[in-house]
Amino acid sequence: MNNFESRHSQPKLNNDEGWVVQVYGSNRRLLCVLEPSHGWIFLIGCGFGLLLSIIWFNVARYSPSLDTAPPVDSAPLQVD
Repeated sequence: MNNFESRHSQPKLNNDEGWVVQVYGSNRRLLCVLEPSHGWIFLIGCGFGLLLSIIWFNVARYSPSLDTAPPVDSAPLQVD
């Protein structure tokens, strides 16, 4: 490798660094930092919420309602 190639070679990129999102306000102050763990926790929470709602819906569909009483035979209204 000659001198020209050593000066103009591509730098090695490390793909294991991950990502970080930094949110700044209008006055250029740092408001919050989002890291990869925040994204994974959010996705796990969404999946858990979806699973819980599916289970809740299925249980509610097959369970008898507590506020419905059996129909009572009543006399028809009499008109004078």
